[in-house]
Amino acid sequence: MTGTSDSAGAAPRTTTEQHFVWGHRALEAEFATGADGVLRLVRLTRPDSRPRSGGVPPTRASASASASVSASEPGPEAPLHLVELTALGHGSGWSGPRFTGTAFGARLRHRGHTVREADGWTYLTVELHDAETALTAFVELSSPVGLPVLRSRVRLRNGGAEPLVVQSVSSLLLGALPSPDGLDVHRARNDWLAECRWHSEPLRDTVSDIHVDVHQHDSRAALTLTGRGSWPTDGHLAMGALTERGGDRAWLWQIESPAGWRWDLGERDHGTYLALNGPTDAEHQWRVRLAPGVEFTTVSGVLALGSGLDDTFAALTSYRRAVRRPHPDHTALPVVFNDYMNTLMGDPTTEKLLPLIDAAARAGSEYFCVDSGWYDDSTEGWWDSVGEWLPSPRRFPDGGIQAVLDRIRERGMVPGLWLEPEVVGVRSPIASELPPEAFFQRDGVRIAEQGRHQLDLRHPAARAHLDKTVDRIVGDWGVGYLKLDYNIVVDPGTCAPGDIAPGAGLLGHAQAYLDWLSEVLDRHPGLVIENCASGGMRMDGATLAVAQLQSTSDQQDPLLCPPIAAAAPTVVPPEQGAVWAYPQPGFDDGLITFTLGGALLGRIHLSGHLDRMSERQLALVGDAVAVYKSLRGDLTEAVPFWPLGLPGWTDEWLALGVRVPGGRTSYLSVWRRGGEPELRLPVGHLAGQDVRAEILHPSAPDAGSAVWEGDRGGLLVSLPSTPAVLLIRLTSGG
Repeated sequence: MTGTSDSAGAAPRTTTEQHFVWGHRALEAEFATGADGVLRLVRLTRPDSRPRSGGVPPTRASASASASVSASEPGPEAPLHLVELTALGHGSGWSGPRFTGTAFGARLRHRGHTVREADGWTYLTVELHDAETALTAFVELSSPVGLPVLRSRVRLRNGGAEPLVVQSVSSLLLGALPSPDGLDVHRARNDWLAECRWHSEPLRDTVSDIHVDVHQHDSRAALTLTGRGSWPTDGHLAMGALTERGGDRAWLWQIESPAGWRWDLGERDHGTYLALNGPTDAEHQWRVRLAPGVEFTTVSGVLALGSGLDDTFAALTSYRRAVRRPHPDHTALPVVFNDYMNTLMGDPTTEKLLPLIDAAARAGSEYFCVDSGWYDDSTEGWWDSVGEWLPSPRRFPDGGIQAVLDRIRERGMVPGLWLEPEVVGVRSPIASELPPEAFFQRDGVRIAEQGRHQLDLRHPAARAHLDKTVDRIVGDWGVGYLKLDYNIVVDPGTCAPGDIAPGAGLLGHAQAYLDWLSEVLDRHPGLVIENCASGGMRMDGATLAVAQLQSTSDQQDPLLCPPIAAAAPTVVPPEQGAVWAYPQPGFDDGLITFTLGGALLGRIHLSGHLDRMSERQLALVGDAVAVYKSLRGDLTEAVPFWPLGLPGWTDEWLALGVRVPGGRTSYLSVWRRGGEPELRLPVGHLAGQDVRAEILHPSAPDAGSAVWEGDRGGLLVSLPSTPAVLLIRLTSGG
């Protein structure tokens, strides 16, 4: 471990020259002040990968930092300020859409820093101070020891005598990356029913070369991506990546915001910069008023370094496991049957559920979740009347819903229920029972969206209502699994008393919602929570750190599920990503195995009319579930890789692999939806080794073949028919 430690409360130094190094064996960060006296992150590397650096290459600033920074060349320096922020009355810098060059960023001066270690992490807090306003910015950096991952957030404190209205503040800034000429940028469209669609393009396609040497300033162009509204991953994942063309370095990031976010890439001094932000005034109508003595902390920005995308995603996967809330579900990985998808579709009754429960148990399910509709006792529809969350006597006439829950337990499964906690229908009695301040509002008017009101979880009455609901369902009824859905979008947010902008209200509610979830799990530690928002529209890092499972899609076409399932581990660890498997009695054997096979390297979410299947068909389902149970222990620490690259929406062949770090075992799911019947897949981490290839699913002898060709460094896969899938175990002999 390296680093120096100054008191965070020390007086400003008499000299502007500072230089220190912080990090661990897998990540090292170097900081230095430049000629302008501003502290910068001048180098970020992977010490364990030298001489090939996985981070920022040396710059003029870093080259001179260990001696005399003030002797460095005059003019702009490639690294960015540690913090950029804008506030009313203080200017935003010259550069338009780029989040760099702010007036505040240039004024903040280093006052000290502290280093500490705890629970396998190392922490650095850098204190910056603005003499003009007495604003202090604490840059809080952390990293799990042994992982090349940096997490950053900024805490602001107004030490002045006047309020300060902040319009934006960075979470993480990184400059001095290679020129846009040599970088490809990767980003993921994330639309309803079409999640996790990664694509890449040269960064230069957006950030044009303006021949900066003949101009007075860098380009104003930037590639900017934002997430808006109460579905934070609607449109795009809150992620991105850069890879070095002709090299192997990669930079992968995520913004851990349950509400708005923004990242941008641009050119600065012949290099590339990356800026990660939570919500801003310009994009999200977000502002906060910091009264004297008041603090605000940004959402976290996270950056992983690696040699290629697979290596970098592996590091980020391990980080995601390190930051999430501990829970037994993350190692048990029980099979969940959910009655919704392509099955009951929100119309459960005792008559329909009992045979389905029996069939799900026979197939090997360990949890059974009754999805939406169990509370619907109306002939007018339930969409705009939800909120009480009481079972329907009409749907469950004999013994009520308790008889259904008892049947689930009798068959050896844990009962679960669907809930959409944050919404209250406009026709629900709860809409008038709770005070108006418990709901989202704008200009004193309660917001209504698609026949629903939105609860504001910062209000005690809203929390009390949901606490009573969950404690009844879990504590009194004995439900052990909650699928928490969210099917409306509120943009830009709410203005409750104390909010000066709706984006700030939205972020406040979203963070309060996660606090509420944590409190629920504190009271009911055995409860398993699935996070869903019409599928993957709320697939953000902040929520993933609290919930045990993440719905990845509500796609109903089994032929369109593979690219979602194959790409889901880019955003969620394999054991946490719920993937639908909904075989139907009308499917032939090939389509049944295809539908099941796509979920075996994720968290299998079984559905389908199993109660109507023949014995042969139900046996196919049981075989797939048994395969999943045989390998799920490996999923808890496995990291993903993609032999064919990140999957495309229309790709005819797709492949997802997971490997157990430090072990001899890897698994590979290969789908064929068209094209030639044979394909060779490179498996780089097994190249040159003696490998045994074993087909685990399907069990049919004519389903396909997989042959390891050690001399050619890959796996030859043959799938004679379409659609088809193979799950293959690769065991290395060294």
